[in-house]
Amino acid sequence: MEAGFSKMRNELQSRDSLWRRIQLECDQLCRELSKIRKHKDMQEIQIKHQSSCVQLTEQQENKNTELLVLAQSQERQPEERNKIRNHLYRVEQPHSSEQERMKTEISDLTEELHQKEITIATIMEKASLLERQLKMESEIKNKLLAKQQLLDFQYKVIKSENTHLKEMM
Repeated sequence: MEAGFSKMRNELQSRDSLWRRIQLECDQLCRELSKIRKHKDMQEIQIKHQSSCVQLTEQQENKNTELLVLAQSQERQPEERNKIRNHLYRVEQPHSSEQERMKTEISDLTEELHQKEITIATIMEKASLLERQLKMESEIKNKLLAKQQLLDFQYKVIKSENTHLKEMM
């Protein structure tokens, strides 16, 4: 009987240890979620930055239009016009590649965030399932313990009766 109690105690300790590990994982995932949220906030800032870049691009396009009008009115200065065009191309080229890089980075970060959210949801489901299983097993063990105590009591009563009967005989 003591071995059975010891076995049940060891099993409960094992499950308690498992539950603690799950809680630690949940805590770690919460910290990761916090980091992801911070990262998402950074993404939003980058998106705002990107919209300002779009405005700058529009302004730049307006400047391009103005420069073209000016260049057409100054047909006597084709070299100057070519210099201006080359300068605008050099300015636009890094800006465009920077926008593409930011779009790619935002896309990658969004995918990573999505994957981590899926992982967190899966772990939370597993933790919930394990918690329910642990509660059910705890209830079963409590019932078994109560039944064992009842059997012990009945055993003592019968033993007492046997002793009494032996004494009477």
